[in-house]
Amino acid sequence: MADSRNFFERLVPLRERQDSFDTRYYAPAPDDWLLAVTDVEGSTRAVELGRYQLVNMVGAAGIAAVKNACRGQDIPFLFGGDGAVVLIPPDCAAAGRAALGATCNYAVANYDMNLRAGAMTVAEIRHHGCDVLVARYAPSPSNNFGLFLGGGVQLLERAIKGREPTIPVDQVEIPPDSRRGMPDLAGLSCRWSPLRSTRGKMVAVIVTGAAEPRAVYDGILAIADPEQQGVNPVQLANLSAKWPPRTLMVEARARRASSRTPLALITLGLLLETLLAWIVLKRDRPVGGFDPVRYKAEIAENVDFSKYDDTLSMVIDCPTERIAEIRAYLDGQSDRGALSYGIHLSDTALMTCLVESATEQKHVHFVDGGEGGYTQAAKELKQRVASQRTTRREIELAAAGM
Repeated sequence: MADSRNFFERLVPLRERQDSFDTRYYAPAPDDWLLAVTDVEGSTRAVELGRYQLVNMVGAAGIAAVKNACRGQDIPFLFGGDGAVVLIPPDCAAAGRAALGATCNYAVANYDMNLRAGAMTVAEIRHHGCDVLVARYAPSPSNNFGLFLGGGVQLLERAIKGREPTIPVDQVEIPPDSRRGMPDLAGLSCRWSPLRSTRGKMVAVIVTGAAEPRAVYDGILAIADPEQQGVNPVQLANLSAKWPPRTLMVEARARRASSRTPLALITLGLLLETLLAWIVLKRDRPVGGFDPVRYKAEIAENVDFSKYDDTLSMVIDCPTERIAEIRAYLDGQSDRGALSYGIHLSDTALMTCLVESATEQKHVHFVDGGEGGYTQAAKELKQRVASQRTTRREIELAAAGM
């Protein structure tokens, strides 16, 4: 069995996003670590009803809850828009499970959203023929994201949705648990205004099945940004905040999750806190140990706008006239059966933040396309996969003379 001690911290960090395709950075997770995934059930319908910010908040809540339950341990996690992936060390497994159960209860109690959650040890996943390979993406020294290969994440996602015949749902699911109260979601917020595109459109892209995903990634960027000016949806030019933030009650309910203080008092305190923060950010002058200019630059650095976990997912700021070329590039490969993809366009991107310390440079930020970018792109992807299967079946029947 692999040594569990400090497994994630011992991985060589990768600094560049394109290195996420380099398997040399990945290492097998220890057998006794617990892989957990969450998924907002009915997220497509929720997005259609305009609840995309809540979908993102609930999707990120599992990460915050497990991180807080693990009390400062550096653990791998990945945000997926309407859910998340977390790899939990064995000494935190019980606390992590409890935190996820409480998070599922929080989602139902506060937003009437069903958050599916499930977990399996890495050893159990390997028993079912898949693996969990992990890399550590560190955009800055104090902040890390997890990256996953090996099919283990996809196996568990299928299982919690009842789509894995070999694994009954009740074998892996973590149901809502009201007995343990609400989760600790400290640090989870979404105060920034929607990030308006500075180049044309925010493009959410999901690509699966590519034999050479790095080549697809490079191909998309070559079309979207031949001048190499950058496609990061988070820029100093579009980082803005209003007071009171439109998501004030979302954050207030997140804080209320782990407190006995009445929601009205939490909301009042948050109004004062966000007012002071808004003034400091508007003035762009350091206050105490907080430098707002440096903090904004760190936000642009510590975002997950591009990631790879056997599936390529990215939200990029792209000139409008180049989007058709991106589609043509992906269509060419899709028509050959080389990959499947989904795209969604919007004027803005949304950001959900997990801030451990704004003054000590410990904060990460999860980006999704506006109006439920990843969820909408996944909807198109599913439709395309279904169409490809129908086409293949028709070809097979024609070849058989049926």
